[in-house]
Amino acid sequence: MSVSAFVPAPGAAPMGRMVLAQAGMELRTLLRNGEQLLLTLIIPVLLLVGASLAPVLDLGTERRVDFIAPGVLALAVMSTAFTGQAIGTGFERRYGVLKRLGTTPLSRFGLIAAKTVSVIAIELLQLAVLWAVALGLGWRPQGGPAGAVAVVLLIVAGTAAFSALGLLMAGTLRAEATLAAANLVYLLLLLVGGVFFPLSAFPEALRPALELLPISALSGGLRAVLEHGAAPPLAALGVLLAWAVLATAAAARFFRWE
Repeated sequence: MSVSAFVPAPGAAPMGRMVLAQAGMELRTLLRNGEQLLLTLIIPVLLLVGASLAPVLDLGTERRVDFIAPGVLALAVMSTAFTGQAIGTGFERRYGVLKRLGTTPLSRFGLIAAKTVSVIAIELLQLAVLWAVALGLGWRPQGGPAGAVAVVLLIVAGTAAFSALGLLMAGTLRAEATLAAANLVYLLLLLVGGVFFPLSAFPEALRPALELLPISALSGGLRAVLEHGAAPPLAALGVLLAWAVLATAAAARFFRWE
């Protein structure tokens, strides 16, 4: 056998392998961060239990948990994919972690993909816990098998949209500004995104704009399927996909490594 057969062939690993390796590192970092776990798991559980048991507004339904549970699932996706990721990535930029990644073959798109994969892994745990808690509170999700497919599509689209928005914010603002802006956006969308309050509670003139928010599309779409057993909400899915495409393109174009 020729010795030349053992000569290494230097070069970058396939993009898929790089993305999975980076996603594994991102996942381990998230699981070791107590503050991130508080934001992504403990707070949504407390809000689910509190809002389901302590009525503060007429939601137009006899069973509050049927209205609240889909909204909290949407909030959980936003807290993980947007708020937590924006803050974490912002401080990675500040401490030079992303600058080092910028010297590797991993592209901006590869970094976005890796972070999105790690976020989806966290969401699987997060949504499983919330689903179990909601069932314990008497939740009766509707929709059947077709509804399950619609829920998966909505969550994937919502994750892509919020992940790209979080990375866009983290890649263009300073870490301190990202921390403040991400928390402010989280609170605002919590209040006006149909998570705990129906959009019908807001002035009619504001509703068309509120319906175009990604959190409104996700919470409304999940509620249509899981509370009312409706067909897959194509309008909500379209809004989420539009946000995902635009934010991903903007993040890939303007994301700064340092």
